Amino acid sequence: MRKKGLLIVISGPSGAGKGTICKLLLEENPHIKASISATTRKPRQGEVDGINYFFIDTDAFKNMIQEDELLEYAKVYDNFYGTPKKYVLDNLEAGNDVLLEIDIDGALQIKEKFNEGVFVFILPPSLEELKNRIINRGTETMEDINKRYSSALKEINQVIKYDYAIVNDNVEGAIQDIEAILRAEGCRVIRQYEDIITRY
Repeated sequence: MRKKGLLIVISGPSGAGKGTICKLLLEENPHIKASISATTRKPRQGEVDGINYFFIDTDAFKNMIQEDELLEYAKVYDNFYGTPKKYVLDNLEAGNDVLLEIDIDGALQIKEKFNEGVFVFILPPSLEELKNRIINRGTETMEDINKRYSSALKEINQVIKYDYAIVNDNVEGAIQDIEAILRAEGCRVIRQYEDIITRY
C-alpha cells in the first residue's frame, strides 16, 4: 500500500563498516537508490556527472544554498559538497527508497529539514575492534589512527540523536536489520494514512 519511498540516512564512525553495508544493501535491494551529492570539485578520472556526483561550479552551488535546494551541505577544504533536495524528493515520490551515507553533522542538518527520514547509526562491535579495523587498513599513520579513534568516541556519543543503532558484528546481519527497519517504517500509519483513507 505504501507508495512514497523512505529516505535512509546512515552514519557511524570511520571503521564501523558503513561503506560496506551501504554497498551491499544497494546491490541486494534494487528499489533503493543511492543519493547523489553535488560538488564544486573537478571530476576525477572515470567519474561521471549525474552518476558519481552532480558537478557544478561554485556560483551555482551558492545559488542552491540561497534557494534552499540542499538538504545539507559542507565546505571541505576549498570545495563544497551537498545533497540536492530535488533528486531525493523526486525519487521518494516515485516510490524509491533513497540511501544516504553521510557524516553526523550532515545527518543532523537533514533531520532539521526532513525529520521523516529514517536515521540509522552503525556501531562497531567494540572500540578495540574499531581500532583494529582502522589499523588493518594499513593506509594511515599511528597519529591518524589515534585521531580517528578519538573522533569515534565523540561520534558515538551522538547516537541518541538517531532513530536506530545497529552493531556491525556481522555485515549480512546488519543489512537484514536495516531491511527489517525499512519494512517496519513502511507499515507506520503516519506513512500510509492517506492511502488508507482513500482505500477504505
